[in-house]
Amino acid sequence: MTSVPTYFNDFLRNIRLTENQVDDLITGHSTLRKRLNEDEDLSDIIVSTFLQGSYRRATATRPKNQKRSDVDVIVVTRLDKDEYTPEEAHDKFIPFMEKHYKGKYRIQGRSIGIELSYVDLDVVITAAPSEVQEEILKSDSVKTVFAVEELEDWVLKKSWVSPEDRIENQLFFGSKEEAEWKTEPLYIPDREAKDWKPTDPLAQIKWTWDKNKNTNKHYVNVVKSLKWWRKENNPESKHPKSYPLEHLIGQACPDGITSVGEGVTLTLETIVNEYLSKPFMPDHGVPEHDVFGRLTDEEYEAFYEEVKEAAGIAREALDATDISTSVEKWRKLFGSKFPAPPKSTKNQNGFSSREEKTDISGGGTRFA
Repeated sequence: MTSVPTYFNDFLRNIRLTENQVDDLITGHSTLRKRLNEDEDLSDIIVSTFLQGSYRRATATRPKNQKRSDVDVIVVTRLDKDEYTPEEAHDKFIPFMEKHYKGKYRIQGRSIGIELSYVDLDVVITAAPSEVQEEILKSDSVKTVFAVEELEDWVLKKSWVSPEDRIENQLFFGSKEEAEWKTEPLYIPDREAKDWKPTDPLAQIKWTWDKNKNTNKHYVNVVKSLKWWRKENNPESKHPKSYPLEHLIGQACPDGITSVGEGVTLTLETIVNEYLSKPFMPDHGVPEHDVFGRLTDEEYEAFYEEVKEAAGIAREALDATDISTSVEKWRKLFGSKFPAPPKSTKNQNGFSSREEKTDISGGGTRFA
């Protein structure tokens, strides 16, 4: 049975960030980064700023219940982690926050959160990188604001050129002589642990880009679909969500999938068959870090039961022999954002004609 691709196109359009939300995110992070780079007290200690998180990885979904869109901004500094405590590192940025975001920021365990009327920003400070890493962190391949979905030729090379600086329609894979850069963890301040903890957001971005390529560009849409399923069916659940959920989806989603519906179904079934109990999930770039470390066994057991039920519904939807049954099953899984089945007359094969062509390239995929 077909996985009703046009219906999935409309569904994905309905759960993506809207153009206005994307514009708000661009305004928020662009203004923040410009202010940081021009600040008299901070500019000398800032190596680079770049985007991370679901926004950069193109796995973000539309917020629900009046929540704002959010974006994570990494601020790579020259602060020596052996000379500055996590608290002292955050304190360096308080005068800047008081000047530009007074009454709108809060110091968090590992970051500084900024709540604006239209967007939430999460500022993640890092300690000084190695000299070799410092050079690559200043490159277009790191600082680009284009998302995974928008880049057909992205590589972690200093010679890679961002799309806005190219000749029209040019692809640019970087210098053939230059080896692709091997990422190194960056260290972020953990105020609760009173220590600096390793993280590798660029390894996460690169892994996502490679995975999307290996799944015929369906992977990020599988992630968005299953994140929405989680929001729709258990909005109050705390774990797993956000990146831990995305990481598990990445491990379970097979390469070579030919549609989003197939990817959703096989991912859910793989979790059911291969992850019966809470697994250890090594983080990309920092394998000693367990992405599921904060998830309790009880929380995973409850999540696993939800996945089992969802896997059954997805399989029924994928295997249905008529379009209406298939669509109704997908709607049961994803809610009303998935388009209703057609009311028009069915043809002899049981499929309703769908004349409208849907473009899923916009509505939240632009990052600049």
